[in-house]
Amino acid sequence: MEAAKFGNIVELDGMRGKVEKVNGNSVIVDIPINDSSEEHEMFEKTIVDHKRYKIIEG
Repeated sequence: MEAAKFGNIVELDGMRGKVEKVNGNSVIVDIPINDSSEEHEMFEKTIVDHKRYKIIEG
């Protein structure tokens, strides 16, 4: 499996996010969270093992 690069869009567990940093065995991904009550977009960061995502765009 090819490892994602900075800026790639990846999919994991039905969610999509943008790769912010690439580490040896994982990537840090910004996942957008839409808070409809305040009508703005927030981001949550998560660490994902290279085996757990699929590259969508990049």
